[in-house]
Amino acid sequence: MSDPIAIGLAGVSKRYASTLAVDDVTLSVAHGEIFGFLGPNGAGKSTIVKMILGLTYPTAGQIEVLGQPAGSLKARVDVGYLPETFRFHDWLTASELLHFHARLARVDADLRADRVRELLELVGLKDRADDRLSTFSKGMMQRVGLAQSLVGAPRLVILDEPTSALDPIGRRDVRDRIRELGEQGVTVFLNSHLLSEVEQVCDRVAIIDHGAIVAEGKLDELLSAQEIEIRAGEGAEAAARQALGDAEVRALNGRLRVRVANDEETAILVQRIVEAGVSVYDVRQVGDSLEDLFVRVAERGDV
Repeated sequence: MSDPIAIGLAGVSKRYASTLAVDDVTLSVAHGEIFGFLGPNGAGKSTIVKMILGLTYPTAGQIEVLGQPAGSLKARVDVGYLPETFRFHDWLTASELLHFHARLARVDADLRADRVRELLELVGLKDRADDRLSTFSKGMMQRVGLAQSLVGAPRLVILDEPTSALDPIGRRDVRDRIRELGEQGVTVFLNSHLLSEVEQVCDRVAIIDHGAIVAEGKLDELLSAQEIEIRAGEGAEAAARQALGDAEVRALNGRLRVRVANDEETAILVQRIVEAGVSVYDVRQVGDSLEDLFVRVAERGDV
């Protein structure tokens, strides 16, 4: 794994006693990429994040972070992390907390005050700098958490559900900050259940299920699979399933969603439905959403 790769996993597995939490995962994230990491609860996401951070170690395989072994001091110094669940010293003010983390990150003493002011403004808390964290809402604490993950000007930021506690305006602000990080060349590894957020900001995604990567790639490529929506009379679903098989046909709000390989397959399918004596009223091509892809992969383990 070479330096152009910000995160590289090669044949990584993790076993806890008889439980295989991660199964032979190979994955790479390029420098400056905004990468979405998705999966159902218990799929292995948290275990992989912990291994990237060096909080636990793989049973097999290798992990490199910014060209260094995962968990090494040289890797950790350039990594910012916002966990999903975090606790700060709530008797401190927002400014005091960030000064504390700036010292831990060894930010030069002459630069700390400016860095703290810059981060508080970035996350929209400039006017609350001197207020104690005990007075902050959950959403405001989430903003403080994002600021502390950036305090050391990291080259790689790992964000675990960074918008889960935020209102729509706060989520939009965080999306904007994530895009800005990408524009500045910072690599962002984003773990989120809010698929619409991932779809709006990420360059590439990977979906993990039962410890294995089941889909990976650029969003536009993953979501380009052709689907058609058919409005037809009674019996259309049975005819479509007979033609293509159950896996490719879904009933949705009185219509059929059908995955097809190309326009020729669409024409053949419509012909089969008509030959079955069913009227076809409307056929239109539709695109996948990330939610569609996620649900399909989680349910069947394939794309």
